[in-house]
Amino acid sequence: MIELMDSTAAKIVLAAQRGDSINRIASKIDISYSWVYDWIERLNNADIIAKTDNGIQIVDHEMRQQYAEMMAALYSRDTISQEDAYIIPHFAGMEFVYTEIDAAYVWTHGGYQIARSHDDYPVFIEVHDRDVERWIAFFQLWGVDATINERPDASDVNGDVHYVLYPKTNAIDAEWVDGNPVIPLDDAINQMVENRPAYEPALEIIADKYDRDIDAVHHNTTSAK
Repeated sequence: MIELMDSTAAKIVLAAQRGDSINRIASKIDISYSWVYDWIERLNNADIIAKTDNGIQIVDHEMRQQYAEMMAALYSRDTISQEDAYIIPHFAGMEFVYTEIDAAYVWTHGGYQIARSHDDYPVFIEVHDRDVERWIAFFQLWGVDATINERPDASDVNGDVHYVLYPKTNAIDAEWVDGNPVIPLDDAINQMVENRPAYEPALEIIADKYDRDIDAVHHNTTSAK
């Protein structure tokens, strides 16, 4: 089993949710489909996961916990990269979606950034209100700070990457873009229109890419207030 204590194997098991396809898992952890496929064959043969007609599911939850402890220990000893910032939330086993700045970032396929730098990189996610304490505990285990509803000053958090949680009491609507769950495009557009000067370049990208009449959205949003 020692050969299975591998970071790719760990990422696959931690990111997998019941019913996920191999392609979905590969997208979540940003690893090639062929490499993930090979590892899933090995993990299936070792009875850690099961390949079913309805997708992948975890069968050895004790092994999953061991992977979680191993990866948390590794990440907490190092600086988390921007790329890893979008992989780690998948390991929590809880539902979430990217929102605010990250809704623009995801929907533009990484084409738009604002008000972030390498040494101050907040990631904005919506989570279920019932899961907030578990999210904070999860990020603490990984050595990452998390705050609720408001972006902190860079001097108030440890490390470059940190997370801002937006608790939701109702259902979380998600669309998947490049392996990332994100708020629906219409909701993302409405958020950006509310602060249009900051998001104008992102709105232009979205209008072109998704054939949206952003001006019409802007006028409708304004008149509805």
